[in-house]
Amino acid sequence: MNFRVLSFTFCILIFISFPLSTKAQVSSSELLLNLQKLNTTGSVLYIAAHPDDENTRLLGYLSNELNVRTAYLSLTRGDGGQNLIGKEQGELLGLIRTQELLAARRTDGTEQFFTRANDFGYSKNPEETFQFWNKDSVLSDVVYVIRKFRPDIIICRFPTTGEGGHGHHTASALLAAEAYEAAGDPSKFSYQLKSVSVWKPRRLLWNTFNFGSTNTTSPDQLKVDVGIYNPLLGKSYGEIASESRSMHKSQGFGSAKQRGSNLEYFKILKGDSIKKDLFEGLNVKWDRMRGTESVKQLIETCIRNFDASSPEKSIPALVNIYKALENLDETDESVKYWKQLKLNEAKELLLNCAGLWLECTANEFIAIPGAPVSLTSQLVLRNKATVKLNSIKYTENNDTLISENLKQNELLSYKHKELLDVKTSYSTPYWLKEKHSLGLYTVKNRALIGKAENDAAMSIVFNISILDLTLNVERPVVFKQTDPVKGEVYRPLEVLPPITISIPEKVYIFTNNQSRTIQISVKTNQSNVNGNLKITSDDGFEVSTKDTKIELANKGDEQRIDLVIQPGKKSKEGHLLISIQIGNENYTKTLKRIEYDHIPFQFTLDEAEAGLQNIDLNLADSTIAYIPGAGDDVATCLKQIGYHVNIVQVDQLDKEDFSKYSAVVMGIRAYNTNEKLQVYHSTLMDYVKKGGNLIVQYNTNSRVGPLQAKIGPYPFNISRNRVTDEEAKVNFSNPKHAVLNFPNSITKKDFENWIQERGIYFAEDLDKNYETILSMNDPNEKAQDGSLIICKYGAGNFVYTGLSFFRELPAGIPGAYRLFTNLCSLPKN
Repeated sequence: MNFRVLSFTFCILIFISFPLSTKAQVSSSELLLNLQKLNTTGSVLYIAAHPDDENTRLLGYLSNELNVRTAYLSLTRGDGGQNLIGKEQGELLGLIRTQELLAARRTDGTEQFFTRANDFGYSKNPEETFQFWNKDSVLSDVVYVIRKFRPDIIICRFPTTGEGGHGHHTASALLAAEAYEAAGDPSKFSYQLKSVSVWKPRRLLWNTFNFGSTNTTSPDQLKVDVGIYNPLLGKSYGEIASESRSMHKSQGFGSAKQRGSNLEYFKILKGDSIKKDLFEGLNVKWDRMRGTESVKQLIETCIRNFDASSPEKSIPALVNIYKALENLDETDESVKYWKQLKLNEAKELLLNCAGLWLECTANEFIAIPGAPVSLTSQLVLRNKATVKLNSIKYTENNDTLISENLKQNELLSYKHKELLDVKTSYSTPYWLKEKHSLGLYTVKNRALIGKAENDAAMSIVFNISILDLTLNVERPVVFKQTDPVKGEVYRPLEVLPPITISIPEKVYIFTNNQSRTIQISVKTNQSNVNGNLKITSDDGFEVSTKDTKIELANKGDEQRIDLVIQPGKKSKEGHLLISIQIGNENYTKTLKRIEYDHIPFQFTLDEAEAGLQNIDLNLADSTIAYIPGAGDDVATCLKQIGYHVNIVQVDQLDKEDFSKYSAVVMGIRAYNTNEKLQVYHSTLMDYVKKGGNLIVQYNTNSRVGPLQAKIGPYPFNISRNRVTDEEAKVNFSNPKHAVLNFPNSITKKDFENWIQERGIYFAEDLDKNYETILSMNDPNEKAQDGSLIICKYGAGNFVYTGLSFFRELPAGIPGAYRLFTNLCSLPKN
């Protein structure tokens, strides 16, 4: 195989993104499926509230059986949920779930959209939900997506009447119903009409369900069998759905593959009635629009003549289809819309039928504004086709002429060195660039609303000719490496500042006005970085360090710096901001990375800042064992306040000397994620019986890790009960109990400023030996007393708590620290 190399240098201006990878070529069977999709002009928009709410079986059926354009609009990115695979919460969890949704969409062949709504946590009714979301703002986003996507049919996952349980679920249906009408009304959100047109879908349906004890299906509803087997894909839609849903790994939603007939049920909410199928009365072929009959005939002829063993034989027909699409009259808004979509589909069909593979990689995954980027562009023609590479374009006004006729299976490689424009913005997800409210992300560029992720950080354009048709083919610049275990691995190109700052903790805890030494680090992303450290603090916290000079010679070098922080005598809460001055520029960003095998590499750039919290706190004992669960930062938080915390893995429990620990703490969902814990139940109970304190944080009792093990010395059950109002009044039902009095006196003030919720998965059906300590409830609900239960067992104490310490401690909530300290300090009996 011949290998050619050309080199040249240009200056480029690029944009920000997280590309997933280069486009993969598809099999001949998928080419035929895509040809069938090219001949379809119908579309469906599925709407729900969260990642994992979508019906993946139905989405796969719509996209690959009916061949209609299909998308899922998730109002949120799942930021407020729990994380079964790591410690990320909030925005970082939302970033993980965004990518899990995109992985699911690549599996079932559909598209993904979002609104600006932030998942602030569990909500029990839509009224509470809209208090946080700002209903009009989220409604405008739904309307914008409808106007841009132009669906014939909208399908809701949940009803407007509340059977979906979660307040976000009901809110998603209410918004879908309202947006269904508003999208076609030019007086609603008229400012959008500068970029999109009004659109009126034909019908709004509710995809009814039978979940657990809730069955909303009925025999008189429209029924569609989506359990069909697709021979072109070699899978049924039940199998595709399993693969798609199993991408939601942070939620533990791995699913078994379903085979055979499977009915979905639908209730008509708005629009014309139907009795037989979803698209009854709708023409979803090209001839639904005037002047498109020739396009339809050309595509149908191409499908009939498609040769799976020689897909390049379809190239002349596809060239004619592309030209016919180009010549369509755009006077009709629908023709204009479908013309642009189908031109892109036809282009990819041409490339795949030719077996044309194109890629551009950078020699490093980090790029710095104003610095050069070394690129390698490669392409190879794998089938017998007539293709010419005319040029490669790097900027709008600057390209290189090549004029190379491609030979079959000859890999061409072109090396370039480009200068990244000094004004290029740093990479970060677009919805995280600005400060935002609890319920709504801030997106200043309205054109980005609805998008799942940013556009490519850096792209090049291959200008090619296939027969007599000239095409521009855009490809993102990515980084590629070979991992000895995983093989070829892609990651996004990252545009970063010359230097980043790492502050390990979100909040630093001080106790009783005592000073602390904390360590931060700075890391350079280019060579020869020299600057000065600048520290800003407020509210009486004094910060000092021995050396403020930053000197880093090589790219990737890191310098660690100790800071001594002394809270003032009256200082309770403060703020720390770190920056590096290099020349006349101040750099203030911290880099947070997320790396899991099932999603592309992710990262965010945030301000290098941390909270400072000075707490009046007493510790009775100081040595704790922590048994990890699904992932949380509670152990780190306990270390901050002076505890000696030893992480003990489950398989070490029979070897551990527990007599040295004043308390043993279970991480969240420990019994859900560690089946072996039930084997050591007697070991843990012996520890309690001899005078120890065992504290079990929340576990779930559901299809995700159902509990089969004994947890406490006496029976109790774990419910789905929770209190979602973080400001809910907390009553002391057992005020004289030691947990409220030693070594810290707990008052109602200790429950101020909690975040997101009071607690989840409370205990119920308690044995008489358990004592309840607290009582609380959400508005208009009865009081619940299962958030914290304690029983004496032998000389020690057993605790189960659904209180959300895993959220409150990392957020620096003083009362949560004081109460948790008391749990660890329960006196022997």
